[in-house]
Amino acid sequence: MKYIIQIIFLIQSIQLSIAQEKKHVYNISKIYDVALTNGKSYEWLDYLSNQIGGRLSGSLNADRAVKWGFKELNNLDLDKVFLEDVMVPKWVRGTFEYASIITGPGMSINVPICSLGGSIATPASGLRAQVIEVKSFEELEVLGMKNIKGKFVFFNRPMPAGIIDTFEAYSVTRDQRSNGAERAAKYGAVGVIIRSMNLKLDDYPHTGNMSYGKLPNKMRIPAAAISTNGAELLSSMLSLNKNLYFYLKQDCKNLPDVKSYNVIGEIKGSDFPNEIIVVGGHLDSWDLGDGAHDDGAGIVQSMEVLNIFNKISYKPKRTIRVVLYMNEENGLRGGITYAKNAKNKKENHVFALESDAGGFSPRGFSFEASDNQFKKIKSWETYFHPYLTDRFTLGGSGADIGPLRNGKIVLAGLRPDSQRYFEYHHTANDTFEAINKRELELGAAAMTSMIYLVDQHGL
Repeated sequence: MKYIIQIIFLIQSIQLSIAQEKKHVYNISKIYDVALTNGKSYEWLDYLSNQIGGRLSGSLNADRAVKWGFKELNNLDLDKVFLEDVMVPKWVRGTFEYASIITGPGMSINVPICSLGGSIATPASGLRAQVIEVKSFEELEVLGMKNIKGKFVFFNRPMPAGIIDTFEAYSVTRDQRSNGAERAAKYGAVGVIIRSMNLKLDDYPHTGNMSYGKLPNKMRIPAAAISTNGAELLSSMLSLNKNLYFYLKQDCKNLPDVKSYNVIGEIKGSDFPNEIIVVGGHLDSWDLGDGAHDDGAGIVQSMEVLNIFNKISYKPKRTIRVVLYMNEENGLRGGITYAKNAKNKKENHVFALESDAGGFSPRGFSFEASDNQFKKIKSWETYFHPYLTDRFTLGGSGADIGPLRNGKIVLAGLRPDSQRYFEYHHTANDTFEAINKRELELGAAAMTSMIYLVDQHGL
């Protein structure tokens, strides 16, 4: 009799598992159908990009984006929509920059450059000096003050083309942008020119945040990025003439911090309302383009998660919260503030998903999770096979959700195809025209499906 009961229980468990799997397959197909035929992500991104534009923290456009996000989330008829105060840095680019390679008296070649975020200005008349090219901080140290003092340091280390994951290639190169001015200033450089973080040769300089570390104000020097074509030209000309001069003019400035906001909306969970699942991206962007890929795409995909749930009449078991973070680009203040407030309120976050890798075709997700958690998540890959988004890997999530890390919460990042991302990252061509509608919508559907499975099964 004992064995008969066990067999009956096993059969019932298998039947329940099959029924549950069929339910998940059906619901995920509905999610994709809504995203691709009746979603709002592309329409939202059109407005955010073309009617508001670049949204640098502390700017008028950032304020407009906050109001827009608050209004659109309220239009979704969520259980709660609110703003979270965040103090953010205010850096102003000023007049667009100018630079040239001077080859002789009255002879110069203009090159595309842009100020790095956080940089100081040059003197009003500009800055003219000789140039010394380096590819590493170690090379800088070997050259020392006697070879560097009074010159521009030209950091010309390309992103390694042999690394398939372009984010990995970026990560091993960006220190020259982040810390180049601080390092060069200690050897008496008058300014730094940084090769843009881009695998493609083009004429778009890439901005991005930089830091002076603990350098006193009197030692700080201007920092600018040069396009990859410009870097190739400058390098080749230096190989022929070590004594040529470079001219740079920029009038950017740092101003006192100002108040901004994270924009937050949520659907309350029916069974476990105190277990919070977060999905989000960053509302701010750089000011050269309109931030469509970085990170307008992540913003509208995150909003779409709640929109799709409403459209398929899905009532989550756990609280689903969308967070439009402010100030990822030059300070991460939004993510830090959100995590700090969540800790103070003793909120229980169980899962956080971020989209901040562009609006390209989704290929899968990366996770920061324990072995047991990842094993459970890995078992869901089959649901994503039909949608070609089934590459689940350990390692990495997103900058804004990083401050939530506590050893228990699972952090995740949407991973689109990365090969074209750094053609647009932090540049003037990061515009709405670079977005493919279907790829954007597929990303939103993949995110919604992942949130759905986490909500159904827990972690």
